[in-house]
Amino acid sequence: MSDPHHTHILHEGEALVSAARSALEASGEQWTKMRAAVFDALAAFERPASAYDIAEAVSKAQDRRVAANSVYRILDLFTAANVARRIESENAYMVNRHPECLHDCIFLVCDNCGGTTHLDDDRLADGVRAAAKQQGFNPERPVIEVRGLCAECG
Repeated sequence: MSDPHHTHILHEGEALVSAARSALEASGEQWTKMRAAVFDALAAFERPASAYDIAEAVSKAQDRRVAANSVYRILDLFTAANVARRIESENAYMVNRHPECLHDCIFLVCDNCGGTTHLDDDRLADGVRAAAKQQGFNPERPVIEVRGLCAECG
């Protein structure tokens, strides 16, 4: 698990693109024009986006049809490289604004507006990992999703 006392640098704009590119390249992948286009489209969404939403956005931007299957493959690379996060219950994705930090995924998902907040709480994540290990289970990628109402909708 990560150091609970480190400081997050939440990247925005060009710094976010640079951090994502560095993380993807550090994982042994190339930052291609298509991957950059998918990242830019994903980063433009205010809420988690599906591969179909992203494919539509890239298609409009490039004035050509981009298949969702191609976007899914890129999103798989992004999640493996910690560049994007997948919200399992929504089959949707959001950019990771601090890809240099590795945390288990904890999401707060609003059932009314769909807004999703990514939360880093290493104590909670470590507790889930410890509980799983006590049961003889080896947790590889814990994802915790809490459904409810956000502050604006509640």
